[in-house]
Amino acid sequence: MKENIRILKRILNYIKPYIFFVVASIFFAAVSATLSLFLPVLTGDAVDMIIGKGQVDWNGLTIVLLKMALVVAVSAAAQWILGACNNHITFGTVRDIRKDAMRHINELPLSYLDRHPTGETVSRIIADADQFADGLLMGFTQFFTGVITIIGTLVLMFMLSPAITLVVVVLTPLSIFVASAIAKSTYRYFKKQSEVRAVQTTIISEMIEQEKIVQAFAYEDRARQRFNANNSELTGVSLKALFASSLTNPSTRFVNNMVYAAVAVSGAYAVIKGRFSIGSLTAFLTFATQYTKPFNEISGVVTELQGAIACAGRIFELIDEKAELPDADDAVLLDDVKGNIDIDDVCFSYTEDKKLLENVNIHAHSGERFAIVGPTGCGKTTLINLLMRFYDTKSGSIKVDDKDVKKLTRHSLRTNFGMVLQDTWLKPGTIRENIIMGKPDASDEEMIRAAKNSHAHSFIKQLPNGYDTVIGEDGGALSQGQKQLICISRVMLALPPMLILDEATSSIDTRTEIRIQKAFATMMKGRTSFIVAHRLSTIKEADCILVMKDGNIIEQGKHEDLLKQEGFYSNLYRSQFEV
Repeated sequence: MKENIRILKRILNYIKPYIFFVVASIFFAAVSATLSLFLPVLTGDAVDMIIGKGQVDWNGLTIVLLKMALVVAVSAAAQWILGACNNHITFGTVRDIRKDAMRHINELPLSYLDRHPTGETVSRIIADADQFADGLLMGFTQFFTGVITIIGTLVLMFMLSPAITLVVVVLTPLSIFVASAIAKSTYRYFKKQSEVRAVQTTIISEMIEQEKIVQAFAYEDRARQRFNANNSELTGVSLKALFASSLTNPSTRFVNNMVYAAVAVSGAYAVIKGRFSIGSLTAFLTFATQYTKPFNEISGVVTELQGAIACAGRIFELIDEKAELPDADDAVLLDDVKGNIDIDDVCFSYTEDKKLLENVNIHAHSGERFAIVGPTGCGKTTLINLLMRFYDTKSGSIKVDDKDVKKLTRHSLRTNFGMVLQDTWLKPGTIRENIIMGKPDASDEEMIRAAKNSHAHSFIKQLPNGYDTVIGEDGGALSQGQKQLICISRVMLALPPMLILDEATSSIDTRTEIRIQKAFATMMKGRTSFIVAHRLSTIKEADCILVMKDGNIIEQGKHEDLLKQEGFYSNLYRSQFEV
């Protein structure tokens, strides 16, 4: 219950900017509800003007019917304006929550994104936000009108007959009790439904993004089984949630019908005794129906709000995740970079119970080329992540030109590094936009020169619109090698003072790779470079080769020196070139 109240307070904070529309919504809800209450009074008056055969007050009846038509017209206009206000409040609020969630995703540390599947995060921002919007819209549409209707009908019924009104008031709490009892159980089911739906989004996202891998390894049946199992679980949870919520309406209607029957019997007795006119009874029965109807609607709103609160809670969980530590107050810009990098006694682990890097020491001077080799999982990519400050060290320090990276702004640090990874990333847009990403003010001549150096120019010119060819997400129909060439062109255009090449030529044919290696050699002159490679033939010319195993640097030196040591590197090298 406390958690629900906390979430509701946060929702109200998001609604605050729309207070004008909230006030307008309440006003037009009051107008609509008041006019709907006035209609039964006119109906009762019309009935009392039809006394019997040949005893009809046509003049009076005509006036009453005209009043009824006017009331219906104004009420309909008020309802329309009410709906417009509610839509603006609801979708504006959801838009603001989504904007905050999306902004926060860009502030989250990579550790969060590594721990949570993409589909789950997408589900929170899309599916949960949509369901929250549905519940919020229903709340604004029916809650204010319902409350005003209940208060108005009570006043009017009391004016007509305090005794019969007392019967209505005594029986009504049964409806509230039933609705609240059911609402408590629905929250748990709706929250579970959101969690299972998030898993389903994750599965679908994985299967679509990796469809080629799924088909290549004949994983279709197992993928289908995973989806079917999750879909069955979602079906079960959804049925429980909907069944629990669907009990509300018939249960409250049963109580409301009891109220209507009690009013009808006691009202008929009052008519027989001459205390009531037929018109007054007609109006009272209509008021009784109008009085009990909002309880049905509000109970339905409560049920929907349970689901909406559960979904809002999941979005707020995302927004509440700890953001990446901001730059220090005294952080400075990294400029006039020479490229001296000192890694001193660095320790790091992704989880507390599993150590990875331990007491790593590297000293790279400006312009030196360092190659990092070792078996999978030894910490090569982790070391790169620490250099770029995607993660912070647990202990020890990393310095660039004698400046601790933790005291530098992340933007200036990363601007001075150029990265080419094994995994390519291209945004939807033109080839040109993807190449100049790191240097937006580059001229066409500079861009083409970079593309020629990376040997991407020839295939780009063969595309329908050359550099203005539009590609889809992650390169669309381009081959993996072509995508990697564009990424290499991007770095060759920016030419930062420090380079990181992590399996940069892994998807390129051997002939092109030889050419690119020569271009890399030219590009790396005067630039401190870290090269991660599995193909040891590509790092022979490195100034220093760091051999890593189980998070430690076990050997380091030049290629020839390491071979003479007959150690781990020598065995690794010979395993690639000797049969």
